[in-house]
Amino acid sequence: MSDINVTSPATETPPAKSQARLAFIDVARGVALLAMALYHFVWDLEFFGYVAAGTAGTGGWKIFARLIASSFLFLAGYSLVLGQWPRLRIACFLRRFAKIAGAAALITFATYFAFPDTFIFFGILHAIAAASVIGLVFLRLPALVSFVAAAAAIAAPFYLRSPIFDAPWFWWVGLSETLPRSNDYVPLLPWIGPFLIGLGTAKLFHARLVSAVATRPAEDAGPKLWMTPFVFGGRHSLAIYLIHQPVLIGLVYLFSLISPPTLPDPKEAYRTNCVAACSQGSPAVPCEAFCGCTLDRLVEQNLFDSLNRGEINVGTDERIARIAGQCTMNAQSGE
Repeated sequence: MSDINVTSPATETPPAKSQARLAFIDVARGVALLAMALYHFVWDLEFFGYVAAGTAGTGGWKIFARLIASSFLFLAGYSLVLGQWPRLRIACFLRRFAKIAGAAALITFATYFAFPDTFIFFGILHAIAAASVIGLVFLRLPALVSFVAAAAAIAAPFYLRSPIFDAPWFWWVGLSETLPRSNDYVPLLPWIGPFLIGLGTAKLFHARLVSAVATRPAEDAGPKLWMTPFVFGGRHSLAIYLIHQPVLIGLVYLFSLISPPTLPDPKEAYRTNCVAACSQGSPAVPCEAFCGCTLDRLVEQNLFDSLNRGEINVGTDERIARIAGQCTMNAQSGE
């Protein structure tokens, strides 16, 4: 992710001064990596029970996660211009694409065994790889076209969702009516939007930024001391992305052996998880009312403890289906 540099039509390797001019790109990547690590640390704390269930996927943390994903895609689009415009370098592009696509495949493989019910089949790296291929089409088009296409991509899920896209082989598109379960789901729509915005922004403004940096005094042009760790992270972003989460989750696991988390009240945990799942899958249903209703029914029918122990298959048990159906009607009618 960090092997893209400014090139002129006459040379493959930019001079050292051009490398310094790109420090702000690496700093931006480094900051995004730090934010991502913070979010994943909160996710790990939730996974091990140190914070309330649903924390990482709701409220401000959900917005934070989307901003992080947007920043990575924006920078990927920006970097595509730096590496491939005005002259397309196929060998460089293919090397970069192979690294990202290979890393995405590795994450799918690893998470399939670690989290089979929520494995990552189309996460941030998958999105960057796919968007990079599509982005080649926009390199020769005016920046305005990229911005218009980005706006259309961001708007598409609000207007074009259809049951046709509920089939698993269409999940990568992002127009499913029912959101698939995954620990990192970044479908092409709307997420190619930030990528195209980054691409258009680079075409419009990067030359001006480089020119502005070139006019600064030599002692001010290079990276500052505080920038050094961010520059390092930005230049090794793919490697850090791959290793940081196993390291974090391993550290939290070791801490859990020393100081296990306090287990939450199972009924409150059920209600929190139910509301989080309901909010993602059934926006037309008042989730608080629905989840309160299902909890009451499960307790009344002596099903809650068995469900909590995993002894009931919620996908096939008719009793659960009846409760869900009754509570859906009650919630929608306001009872």
